[in-house]
Amino acid sequence: MHDRYRSAARGLPSLLALALAACAAGPDHVRPELAVAETFAASPAPDPSALPAPDEAFWEAFGDARLDALVAEALQANHDLRIALANYDRANALLRGARFDRFPTVTGSAEAASSRASADQAPGVPRADRDTDGFSAGISASWELDLFGRVRRGVEAARAGAAAGAADLAALQVAIVGEVVRGYVELRGAQERLRVAQANADNQRETLRLVEARFEAGRGTGFDTARARAQLESTLARVPALQAEVATQIHRLSVLTGRTPDALAEVLGPSAPLPALPQRLDAGTPGDLLRRRPDIAAAEQRLHAATARIGVATADLFPRFTLGGLIGSQAIDSSALFERDSETRLVALGIDWSFLDIGRVRARIAAAEAEAAGELARYEQTVLLALEDTENALVRYARNREQDAHLALAAADSARAAELARTRFEAGAADLFEVLDAERTRLQAEDALAEARTRSVTGAVALYRALAGGWPQRLPAREQVAGRG
Repeated sequence: MHDRYRSAARGLPSLLALALAACAAGPDHVRPELAVAETFAASPAPDPSALPAPDEAFWEAFGDARLDALVAEALQANHDLRIALANYDRANALLRGARFDRFPTVTGSAEAASSRASADQAPGVPRADRDTDGFSAGISASWELDLFGRVRRGVEAARAGAAAGAADLAALQVAIVGEVVRGYVELRGAQERLRVAQANADNQRETLRLVEARFEAGRGTGFDTARARAQLESTLARVPALQAEVATQIHRLSVLTGRTPDALAEVLGPSAPLPALPQRLDAGTPGDLLRRRPDIAAAEQRLHAATARIGVATADLFPRFTLGGLIGSQAIDSSALFERDSETRLVALGIDWSFLDIGRVRARIAAAEAEAAGELARYEQTVLLALEDTENALVRYARNREQDAHLALAAADSARAAELARTRFEAGAADLFEVLDAERTRLQAEDALAEARTRSVTGAVALYRALAGGWPQRLPAREQVAGRG
């Protein structure tokens, strides 16, 4: 027994060296090379001196302290982020578990037993002598010698899965921040449109007062009074819908920051101006986008994991070697359990090979290869959608800014025209129709301007989301996972 044990022990270093030198089965992951343009079609010429610092958070460029606080609260308390963080922690826990497969599994056991043989089993033996006691204790170890990389590919797949979870968390951070900023912008835009409607209603009340005064003085008609009152009521009808929009945006922001819908009513209820747009936005290059967007990183890591699982399945084409050992003690009396002559030990090398079940092994390999092909297509689709998303955001943002400029001039001119029409009406140089038409045009122009400015800022937010952060902004979760082995 001692000679066999020493022989197995002497052979162990050779087996370890072979295991360490062996290549892992299956293909190695290679990042897909995709041909992309050097610049975005709708991107302006780059001007690095006009851009925010690389690590500057996008929303801070708006210069709104209330918005900064809302984003910080959402990143800390948003429930979707907490769910994603839990999923990421789970993936990391599974990775730690997979890494333990590279080392021996050690277990301990102990047993105390008492048995009695029947009279038929031991004929002629007295009852008392048919009782037998037994005691045992031992430590056993089992270790799969990873000669063909099955365990290593499993660890590789788990590591890529954890990296994909980190990228998913980063992508959700981008989405949540974008939703908070967009909701805040739409809230301030609705409040501005509400202010415009109420201000125009005040002007139209004054017009109605003048018309009613002229009617009472015998210089007007009931028709003029009815028309002025109808226009006022039409403007007032805008107010409830805008008030409802303000309330729903406050509710949305409250829930995004992990609170009840009415929690921010007092804080966000008072009107505030729209956040100011940054002076210039630069999307960088499509190559930068591919490196920065976490959804692309997640798709690549899932492709990596699927590729590694091909190796796990392929390793079953080769024999699986397992080294096992046990050291312990057995005795019929507990007092003799750990004495010298009670010692037991075992060293064994097991071989498991599925060559007789090659059909099932080949089927698992084919399934793993099909999964990897699907993940490759999903990765390529993710890249194309990211490029489309960014191009669309750039076009919309640029056109919204052009629209803003025209509407700003239209609003200023319509306000001036409305003032002139009222002055002419009071002087008797214009009729009521001219005044009502000018006031209606003013309301439409100012409301359109407020709505367009809201679209411009939300367009900037959409560009931020397409670019996955600031211009650029690094997300901590991706950086941390990139350095993990």
